[in-house]
Amino acid sequence: MKQYYNRLAKPFLKWAGGKRQLLPEIMKYIPADIDVYYEPFVGAGAVLFGLQPARAVISDTNEELINCYRVIKEQLPELLEDLSRHINDEAYYYQMRDLDRHAGYYDLTPVQRASRLIFLNKTCYNGLFRVNSQGQFNVPFGRYKAPKFRDEVVLTAVHEYLNRAEVQLLTADFAKAVERAKAGDFVYFDPPYDPVSPTSGFTGYDLGGFNRDEQKRLKDVYDELTARGVKCLLSNSATPFILELYRNYDINIVSANRPINSVPAKRGKVREVLVKNW
Repeated sequence: MKQYYNRLAKPFLKWAGGKRQLLPEIMKYIPADIDVYYEPFVGAGAVLFGLQPARAVISDTNEELINCYRVIKEQLPELLEDLSRHINDEAYYYQMRDLDRHAGYYDLTPVQRASRLIFLNKTCYNGLFRVNSQGQFNVPFGRYKAPKFRDEVVLTAVHEYLNRAEVQLLTADFAKAVERAKAGDFVYFDPPYDPVSPTSGFTGYDLGGFNRDEQKRLKDVYDELTARGVKCLLSNSATPFILELYRNYDINIVSANRPINSVPAKRGKVREVLVKNW
């Protein structure tokens, strides 16, 4: 089932681990015919918008992220109006950042929360979405001259795609999100990566974390989907642990740029895997 492809629909957030740089390589491994596309760790949605499937189930455990997608889909005019109220000022930035440190945070409307997330993402240091152990956004001000936090063109294109296609949005664990996947469907997994060193792990997108027990649980789900005849592709770091975990599958090593890191010297090319089950 083909549909109109809008090249203006692309990630509206900057997200560590995002796949924009690696998208041409990933697209080589995506089946030509897909009934329903599943992406349980959607993040900024680079693969989703690169593919723009007619039917999709996208999910993440980050409630604020999925709320943002939902608001763009259902309340775009209100979101654009709220985004226009923000200013690129350090004091204002910290005022907005600190909202989730107060009990009244969840009194904010979904539109206000989505607007805040986009504003903070575009104006914080290095575009890094990170929360502390209390679930509070904790990235410092970025000091950019003219950040574009009200990108009406991109947000409108994303809104149009989410409404033109049949896209289901879930806040759910990855195993729950793919429960209904069947033969003919396609699942792309882009989980938090296995750390390449003891100090390089990053689990600050939500409170759950993603350790090696979670990586093993993901492998179990991957095996179950394979047994059901569901085509799957998985991205991860090319660590000995991951290479051993998926040793029985088709593993392709690729080199990816990692522009987001709190230490500039640690940004650059890293080895990743694309694991294919067909």
